[in-house]
Amino acid sequence: MQGSISPLLTVKNLTVRFGGITALNDVSFTVKPHSITALIGPNGAGKTTVFNCITGFYRPTQGSLTLAHDGRHWDLVQLLGAPPRARDALDPRTFPSKLYYYWFGGSHLVTRAGVARTFQNIRLFPEMTVFENLLVAQHLRANRNPFQGLFLTPAYRLREKELVTTAAQWLDIVGLGGLGNELAAALPYGHQRRLEIARAMCTNPRLVCLDEPAAGLNPTETDDLARLIKRLNEEFKVTVFVIEHDMSLVMDISHEVVVLNYGQVIAANSPASVRQDPAVLAAYLGTDEEEAIHPTDRGSP
Repeated sequence: MQGSISPLLTVKNLTVRFGGITALNDVSFTVKPHSITALIGPNGAGKTTVFNCITGFYRPTQGSLTLAHDGRHWDLVQLLGAPPRARDALDPRTFPSKLYYYWFGGSHLVTRAGVARTFQNIRLFPEMTVFENLLVAQHLRANRNPFQGLFLTPAYRLREKELVTTAAQWLDIVGLGGLGNELAAALPYGHQRRLEIARAMCTNPRLVCLDEPAAGLNPTETDDLARLIKRLNEEFKVTVFVIEHDMSLVMDISHEVVVLNYGQVIAANSPASVRQDPAVLAAYLGTDEEEAIHPTDRGSP
């Protein structure tokens, strides 16, 4: 990775407060294009809060999130707009804009800009088939003209065929080919994890955020996941931003690692450098940073 490459994602001075609790405090880092970047840290460090801000589920208290690709820049915070307040529904001057926010704003616009995600707790549509889960994910690319849909025009049928083809391709890529007609809820846990990744990829993202994709997987499934993530990055040129607690997986797949502790970035560097960083060792092992730098030789007299 070249240091001169402009970042795909720039997180600057990101702060999130929930009442009197500060979940993130002045968090800044970048994610380079065509990289695999891991976000690690102890439980409660604020990792998923970062993901929720990037993907449009939370609006940060302050700070900026900038996505840049294809010569364009998106301010992800600005894309979200201001969430409607209850009293706005009674104001005829603001009601149309708030209605537009509910229908077309928020995280939908972040997805349109090129960001997709999976979730720490799997959020598939359990009563839909595997195939239907992937078709729903492509709603931004679907032909939503009611008249073309009513009369099944050639343009409408062509777009439907394209969506079906995309869904079938991603099922094959993640190793679920032939399971398209199964209910999502009936899949084994590891297959559901793969289906979530396929659903995210069906949105044609430039940045895919994977929230603990190896959680609950056995070692064989974790190895398969590592190969899949590398393939997404190398073959399909997707930038991967992943939260993960499995350090062997992180060290295997990552180009860069960002470490959070108590809502603050304490390290951002290559996996080899992060592995030896005294502040990171202190955060994970619960030792004092000075002790991590100069550990006591308990075997000496």
